[in-house]
Amino acid sequence: MNVQVLSEYLEYLEVEKGLSENTIEAYRRDLSDFLEFCNIDVTRIQRNHLNGYIRNLREKEYSPTSVMRKIASLRGFFKWLCTSEICQTNPTLTLEQPKVPKRLPKVMTVQEIETLLNENLDKCQRVIVELLYGCGLRVSELVNLKINDFDLKAKYLQTTGKGSKDRIVPLGSKAVNAIKNYLPERDFILKKFRIDTKNLLVNEHGKILNRQDIYTFISEQGKKIHKHISPHTLRHSFATHLLENGADLRIVQELLGHSDVATTQLYTHISKKRLKEVYFAINNES
Repeated sequence: MNVQVLSEYLEYLEVEKGLSENTIEAYRRDLSDFLEFCNIDVTRIQRNHLNGYIRNLREKEYSPTSVMRKIASLRGFFKWLCTSEICQTNPTLTLEQPKVPKRLPKVMTVQEIETLLNENLDKCQRVIVELLYGCGLRVSELVNLKINDFDLKAKYLQTTGKGSKDRIVPLGSKAVNAIKNYLPERDFILKKFRIDTKNLLVNEHGKILNRQDIYTFISEQGKKIHKHISPHTLRHSFATHLLENGADLRIVQELLGHSDVATTQLYTHISKKRLKEVYFAINNES
């Protein structure tokens, strides 16, 4: 029964909630692990089973963030089970979330961004950096971009973010120029290897770039500035630099595709932190 119920729940997340494939796969892993741990019919699961599962996660030294995510998966699952009248009671109702220390995301300085852009990047690589930093795209949004998702004359692109939410993002002149320079090369590569795809990013062999390709490339770029960075670091830097230069919080929220402005407010804390660092650095030198 558990396999069938889990399958129906994942279908509900896809059809009714419009969650992405990656998010649904994360739910599948979390809930499959939990049901395997309990090893009983889902209708017989009680609070003591949840306590044992969470205790087991901590014994395996899962981070508080990972435990919190798994608990969130369980809450959603049992809420659906009760709504669907599969279960009569919800054992997650009084479950406490572990306290997770707030960590500010890493950001790069404008100088570090310029250093990356001044490197000997090929045309496709320059597009990657310009769209991650200049548009604040998520890596999943970047690799899913199609050639008809942007208008170079009107200088904007359209992307689909979390929860299948579409948004319009302005394209700066550098991003527009990078794409214009790259498109003829892309067309040549696809024609050479006789490949038909609408995806924007392909490598020199015509292979569509995936998330891991982007992570590897950005990580290699980070070594040049002696800093561990990821595609999300460029997105964080995009938001922080906008706020530091006076952009309205709500506008930045729209550009990032955040559903809750509280998520965007995190970047105001980064700006304050960096301001303090600069202040004390200057005063220590004087």
